[in-house]
Amino acid sequence: MTLSAKTKKILYALVALGILILGVLWFKFFTNNTQSKDEFYVTIPTGSDYQQVQKILKPYVKNWSDFEFIAKLRKYPEHVKSGKFVFKNGMSAFEQVSSLRKNVPVKLAFNNQERLENLVERLSAQIEPDTTKLLQSFRDSVFLKKNGFTKENVLAMFLPNSYEFYWNTSAQKFRDKMLEEYKKFWTKERVEKAQKLGLTPTEVITLASIVHKESVKKDERPKIAKVYLNRMEQGMPLQADPTVIYAVKQKTNDFNQVIKRVLPQYLQTNSPYNTYNNLGLPPGPIAMPDVDAIDAVLNPDNNDYIYFCASTERFGYHDFASTYEQHQVNAKKYYDWLNRSGISK
Repeated sequence: MTLSAKTKKILYALVALGILILGVLWFKFFTNNTQSKDEFYVTIPTGSDYQQVQKILKPYVKNWSDFEFIAKLRKYPEHVKSGKFVFKNGMSAFEQVSSLRKNVPVKLAFNNQERLENLVERLSAQIEPDTTKLLQSFRDSVFLKKNGFTKENVLAMFLPNSYEFYWNTSAQKFRDKMLEEYKKFWTKERVEKAQKLGLTPTEVITLASIVHKESVKKDERPKIAKVYLNRMEQGMPLQADPTVIYAVKQKTNDFNQVIKRVLPQYLQTNSPYNTYNNLGLPPGPIAMPDVDAIDAVLNPDNNDYIYFCASTERFGYHDFASTYEQHQVNAKKYYDWLNRSGISK
């Protein structure tokens, strides 16, 4: 059976109309609907509803009615997800809605934080929980007691590294993940080495924080670690300058001050962190030591040194001594250099 000329014309017209409609729909919903020339991220806070999402997205969406049509078609208003989402130049309304279903992980990196307060400031700039929520979570008394930490030493739980989290990760989930990483780090071998030294993992990290502050030279850290272990074995105070500097900063509530020279009056600072006046380790880490410093404590050098001071000939290194007399000679060289350099505080 052949189609009449009239029927053919109608079919051709319908096909053409269909193609035209598809073209319009494609142009309307599958072409660029993004107000940006670059890739960028939008964050949707936890608990947000569709109205709040509208306020967040409107500056970045060219044609809101197109976005809204696709969003409702795909039931996005009923299933808003919190998190961090990528928007790119050229994204269509369809791609925008699709992107809002794909939470993008955040790469977190932190190191060299002196205090928990410094750490939470850095974290709150990268994930959703604010500093208050993070601090409350990290210092939660039930959590601390259950896992053998104190408010003073819980910084030891955070190992400097790169991690991946979703932006909307809660403070508790972040904390629990850090505890998991901490337990992974403390392998059976590391725990046994700590036990041979007569130290707990948190005590190792506390001592490592001092070693970390004493020297940036990785090859020298095992030697410095052994000096402090030698002092502890002999019942001597650690007399670690970095702990005095920490005590002064804490006492004056000014952790931004730069102290290049430990003055005699600093040694009298009344603080549990002052290891000139207190025997043993301070209550907790004075910084976040890197893994190299931790392993330096667990694998110390074999020496009988009791003293050391900064070298005036090898920048960044130290001169070591087994006797107080030799140390006095080394120390005089260093203090003479400080005076010549005009470093008075």
